Amino acid sequence: MQQHDILWTPPPALREHSQLARYLAWLEARGLGTFADYQALHRWSITELEPFWQSVWDFCGLRCVVPAERVLGRREMPGAEWFPGMRLNFAANLLRHGEGEGASREAVVCHRETGPEARYSYGQLRRDVGALEAFFRRQGIGCGDRVAGVVTNGYEALVAMLAATSMGAVWSSASPDFGAGAILDRFGQIAPSALVLVNGYGYGGKRFDRRGEFAAMVSALPGLRCVVSIRQLPELGHIEAEGVTGWDQALAQGEGNAPSFTPLPADHPVYILYSSGTTGKPKCIVHGAAGILVNHAKELILHGDLACGDRFMYFTTCGWMMWNWQASALLAGATVITVDGSPGHPDLHRLWELAVQERVTHLGTSARFLAGCRKEGLAPGQRFGLERLRLLFSTGSPLLPEDYDWVYRALPGQLLLGSIAGGTDICGCFVGACPLLPVRRGEIQCRLLGVDAVAMDEQGAVTDGRGELVCRQPLPSMPVAFWQDDDGQRYRAAYFETFAGVWAHGDFVAFTESGGAVIYGRSDATLNPGGVRIGTAEIYRQVELEPMVRDCLVVGRQVDGDVELVLLVVPADAGGLDEARRQALCRRIRTGASPRHVPRHIVAVPDIPYTRSGKKVELAVARLLNGAARADNHDALANPRALEQIRDCLAQAGLLPAAG
Repeated sequence: MQQHDILWTPPPALREHSQLARYLAWLEARGLGTFADYQALHRWSITELEPFWQSVWDFCGLRCVVPAERVLGRREMPGAEWFPGMRLNFAANLLRHGEGEGASREAVVCHRETGPEARYSYGQLRRDVGALEAFFRRQGIGCGDRVAGVVTNGYEALVAMLAATSMGAVWSSASPDFGAGAILDRFGQIAPSALVLVNGYGYGGKRFDRRGEFAAMVSALPGLRCVVSIRQLPELGHIEAEGVTGWDQALAQGEGNAPSFTPLPADHPVYILYSSGTTGKPKCIVHGAAGILVNHAKELILHGDLACGDRFMYFTTCGWMMWNWQASALLAGATVITVDGSPGHPDLHRLWELAVQERVTHLGTSARFLAGCRKEGLAPGQRFGLERLRLLFSTGSPLLPEDYDWVYRALPGQLLLGSIAGGTDICGCFVGACPLLPVRRGEIQCRLLGVDAVAMDEQGAVTDGRGELVCRQPLPSMPVAFWQDDDGQRYRAAYFETFAGVWAHGDFVAFTESGGAVIYGRSDATLNPGGVRIGTAEIYRQVELEPMVRDCLVVGRQVDGDVELVLLVVPADAGGLDEARRQALCRRIRTGASPRHVPRHIVAVPDIPYTRSGKKVELAVARLLNGAARADNHDALANPRALEQIRDCLAQAGLLPAAG
């Protein structure tokens, strides 16, 4: 695939003094290799897996109590064995920069809609982690138990996760805006022994009292030994249910105890994450300690150029893997700045204002947020002093080329735009940012180090064109298991049925001549009109630029052995979607993409369904269009009414299959 225009080139200071530049010099000094450029380094990282991953561990200063016998035991996928014989503690690594003089440095800064900002040092964080761990232990919680949180993106979530992983319990979290059914679909599978709950949350200037629903949820989880209640809405009381202890009371009961930092095997579970669960119960994805540590160290320190003293803010919720990624910024000794609430309240300037106020060096958000800023005509670089901001991460969906243009027009020119793509499945990235490479318009910079990613066609051959995103070598952060999948059948089916021995991630991708990547959407949502594969992002890139369109979604409708495209559009104004506007959209798509991309039907709808992490729910809509009576899990959506509204609109347009 042909490469795109360069929008940004790394300045000399970054090429010489970035963490990745230091890593290259470190490798050379130790006789591990001299590399002419990033491509040479990447080739070494995927052909020499053991020395590469050991070098990441050592360069990033990760800690273990007992070193591994070797880096990689069994090599085959699935079933690769990482760091056999090692014993370590996950929380000890995240809190390592809080020792000695580091205890006084700022660790966490919290901003929320429901209260004033709060600041915590590394020393305070360690003390609170030790206190909460001691409280958990007094309630009978121990190694291997699950500690679940329905929590907001703030200090308490970090303390609870670190307290759990310090003693070898497994942390799992959900966002409080999830429906109670969606939370039970997750936590009901893993049977937590401890539950940490907020009493409500704030979003968009409104406050939502969840005490009644969450009290009922406590009763529906019979294995609980304790519940800790956080007064996220301070004007309301704690959740009233059996065995509930207030957050401050729990910390007071354990005050004065240090974290145990219990040494455990490398593959001991630390996180259980979940698939979106929009068409059925979500998969429970289990991640191990050493794999998450070394992979996040590589991604944040080497590729993200994150160092001790940097200030890291990622807009996320505790129901998205980016929260876990954000937490690992503590590995580098950075200050983690959490934001709870709406990124658009009171307006879209909020995140940019916070970035200035908190002297943020690394800011993360979604492609959807950046597109919203572009559509509103914002120019944060002119309105605010953002000179400290060095790296802007974007993920959640493919970033439009026009949004690359907006970033370099509306933000400081020294900024590295790091579009990243991966997933919950690896709690990390396959492709993403690199401080030593240029940023090209509409293109993710590179395959990350240690990631042997290629595009494969349907016959399993590597292709220079578009294909399935696959990974041919094991990664440390691939799941250690799915929960309650003793024979591994569901795990194999999820990633290894498409191509034997090769991880198929489920994205539709093409790699460019320069080694960059363009993501075309989920491959399970890939469209096949006339047998030609089309990524949904190719159509979004045309339609979302039209001023008449507020939002859109495209799916395929099975008709007579072929597929016809159905485009759902939320009009931007009261003008609706008349025939003239439909024809204008078709012309835009035909000219900007191809005649094959032009939809057969264009239907106006009130809203587009999204997951809680801001991803369009194409598969559930396709199921409706092709015969499913209704989606399985409305509670898993950020806007559950959208699917029923779409169903009514499709029915009115005569596009739903006949009943029976």
